[in-house]
Amino acid sequence: MRQGRGWSSALLLLLGLGCWAQKLPTRDEGLFQMQIRDKSLFHDSSVVPDGAEISGYIFRDTPKRYYFVVEEDNTPLSVTVTPCDAPLEWKLTLQELPEESSGEASGEPEPLDQQKQQVTVDEGTDLFSYKGNDVESYVSTSTPSGLYQLELLSTEKDSNFKVYATTTPESDQPYPQLPYDPRVDVTALGRTTVTLAWKPTPTGFLMGQPVQYCVVINKEHNFKSMCAAEAKMSNDDAFMLAPKPGRDFSPFDFERFGFVPSYNGFGKDRGLTSNKISRVYPPKPKASDIQKVCIGNKNIFTVSDLKPDTQYYFDVFAVNSATNTSTAYVGTFARTKEEARQKTFDLKDGKVSNVFIKRKGSKFLRFAPVSSHQRVTLFVHSCLDTVQVQVRRDGKLVLSQNAEGVRQFQLRGKPKAKYLIRLRGSRKGASTLKVLATTRPSSKHPFPSLPEDTRIKAFDKLRTCTSVTVAWLGTQDRNKYCIYRKEVADNYGEEQRRREQNQCAGPESRRKSEKVLCKYFHSPNLQKAVTTETIKGLEPGKTYLLDVYVVGHSGHSVKYQSKLVKTRKYC
Repeated sequence: MRQGRGWSSALLLLLGLGCWAQKLPTRDEGLFQMQIRDKSLFHDSSVVPDGAEISGYIFRDTPKRYYFVVEEDNTPLSVTVTPCDAPLEWKLTLQELPEESSGEASGEPEPLDQQKQQVTVDEGTDLFSYKGNDVESYVSTSTPSGLYQLELLSTEKDSNFKVYATTTPESDQPYPQLPYDPRVDVTALGRTTVTLAWKPTPTGFLMGQPVQYCVVINKEHNFKSMCAAEAKMSNDDAFMLAPKPGRDFSPFDFERFGFVPSYNGFGKDRGLTSNKISRVYPPKPKASDIQKVCIGNKNIFTVSDLKPDTQYYFDVFAVNSATNTSTAYVGTFARTKEEARQKTFDLKDGKVSNVFIKRKGSKFLRFAPVSSHQRVTLFVHSCLDTVQVQVRRDGKLVLSQNAEGVRQFQLRGKPKAKYLIRLRGSRKGASTLKVLATTRPSSKHPFPSLPEDTRIKAFDKLRTCTSVTVAWLGTQDRNKYCIYRKEVADNYGEEQRRREQNQCAGPESRRKSEKVLCKYFHSPNLQKAVTTETIKGLEPGKTYLLDVYVVGHSGHSVKYQSKLVKTRKYC
């Protein structure tokens, strides 16, 4: 049997002077418990502790080596490597080193030059090698004593990884065990939900270890380890890009590590003339791209808030809460169901259609012009509350806006194009609309043309005890305008007006006594398309609601925004 002291001296020689003060971890239980509490012993070290998982970072095409000692022959050994960001190449070798070390009796360390002459390390004996991105292990029930070297290489990119080694694999059981059937099953599928189920790990109830489950959801692929999923979803300190060897830090680097940079003296000794950041960090993935949810010890979980008709990948990880080690179940994927197909109503070119929508409901209208066209004019007259209008031309979204009152939309035409119009109702209540789609010239539209501003303006200085003077805008088309008045209570407000008034109701719904007059008006010059009217015969100190209706050639009318006015009480 080889002496542990000889192996320790050889390992210290390989690691350099920086490791002289650190004892090699063995499975002496008291020492192990002390070491495992003090993580600084293993930080950025090439020593692999016995029985604890370590995290590391490797640069592309730059091999990284780790060492550990087996002190007695016929010792069990287990080594597990977990790639995170990229596939790894790794191999495990048993190094051939001299069994005795000089200078034992004196207790004085020999000069480093003499040690280098006495100790030579050859290629060693290859025990195991692997290349890929799976979590892979080397397990042996009996290994010789000696110094073991683990060499890792990433040929694709800089990457994170985890390493675990133990000489007591039977008692350690660091990773939660998988059940006999490690698959994740989809038990229910909806348009926005997917229910998953899996068999529980025996680690929890057989070994009494604290285990919880974490579910990862994304749209790209399944993950083979928890650290692979975490590396994908986060650029925090655990998975941030490390600086290239030999490159200076910028002030931004110090901020990422939590330090406050001093810009005044930064770079003076290095001859820097600019604090410009040269390294570029990749953008953090959107929160919606990948999600991780830890759910305790439940083995059934429903994922919600998914998009209809979309494929998702689901992974479940059993996590040892005490050691934070994890094991991946066999992931699955599923496509959510399509949205329920709603009945679609056809619109005829130039014909007004009445549409009723339930509270929070939707209606789909289809418009398919029979002839080639350069543009489509869409009129949406919302009678009550605001509605959302979406238009897709041959499946492509070309319009998405809210409409209140009367809105006119101009859509660019396309030969043989078909238009799908989706109207989404208000959350406040049911919606009533009038909808018109046409490819015809504006002069033949059944709806009257409207100015962009449909407000009625009242002139306060022209207000008297028995009359008010108002104005409104017109268009270049000759239209008929009818003005109506209605006396209301003094506390009549805008919210009450909106609740009671149906914007689609025309002059025919008004009392004859409320009519003031009707007149025709237009102007070739839009800058001068404004008309005024003085409403007489009113009572002093009273409040009136004024409405102006513009009537089209086919009799369809549109009401301007109502206006509240009040006559003077004393004149």
